[in-house]
Amino acid sequence: MSDFKIWDQIKHAKDWLLFSKNIGKRLSIDETSLSNGELYTILTNKAAKGRKGAIVAMVAGTKAETVIAIIEKIPLKQRNLVTEITLDMAGNMGLIAKKCFANATRVTDRFHVQKLATEALQEIRIKYRWQAMDQENEAIEKAKKSKKRFDAEVLANGDTLKQLLARSRYFLYKNKSKWSPNQIERANLLFELYPDIQRAYNLTQDLRNIFEKTTDKIIGFAKLAKWHEKVSQSGFKSFNTISRTIINHYQTILNYFDNRSTNASAESFNAKIKAFRAQFRGVRNIEFFLFRLTNIYA
Repeated sequence: MSDFKIWDQIKHAKDWLLFSKNIGKRLSIDETSLSNGELYTILTNKAAKGRKGAIVAMVAGTKAETVIAIIEKIPLKQRNLVTEITLDMAGNMGLIAKKCFANATRVTDRFHVQKLATEALQEIRIKYRWQAMDQENEAIEKAKKSKKRFDAEVLANGDTLKQLLARSRYFLYKNKSKWSPNQIERANLLFELYPDIQRAYNLTQDLRNIFEKTTDKIIGFAKLAKWHEKVSQSGFKSFNTISRTIINHYQTILNYFDNRSTNASAESFNAKIKAFRAQFRGVRNIEFFLFRLTNIYA
């Protein structure tokens, strides 16, 4: 009834799908999981805005040479019309974009850059949380040996030190302007007890502000240089790693300031695939799932 059995791409659907007519001037490339952690590389057209005509290509796996071989089935004349492609910092994605779309400007997604900084901040918080847990365990063991009752110190907001570090996770993702009164109180306590976390939080917010408030590539370059200097002075190993990563991808990161393009459309499309998958309680037949997916989005 669905015409699945006479689908023109059924023979190779599990390995690759191609819809060259959907190609546009601005594309996104990303990876997503369909089932059991199996990854697919997906090329989408930004102009379709996640609706019909969005999927240009889907290829099983993330190996650059495999994906390139499939995308190159699209005529060169069509591929040369692509002016911009957004992607993450993965080397294979960069190689695919470079080989298949020679005339396109490659733009590294700023949200991937910001995510690295947020993860580095959370790493510092988690380090202090483990320390607090160790200190509490030692205090409990000491109290048992001396046959005394152990009472954990309660802070002004009602949290213990261990709880403070655990519950601080959520507001550290957000800008100060979006904190609730309880989160403001918790943040003041956290930053007073752990100045390193405050410094790391300020570094993540400074990086976010560069992308959000800068519209010129040259000014963006200058602000990033100042941010690198702050990172160098901070002494945080994880932030220094991020700083080096940004330097290694400088050109494609700075290309963001031309049109403020991100890979948000690709991430949104990935979320739709996951929702579609969840609706049908997983993927039993990959070919049929792809058939239904491409009927809607290709």
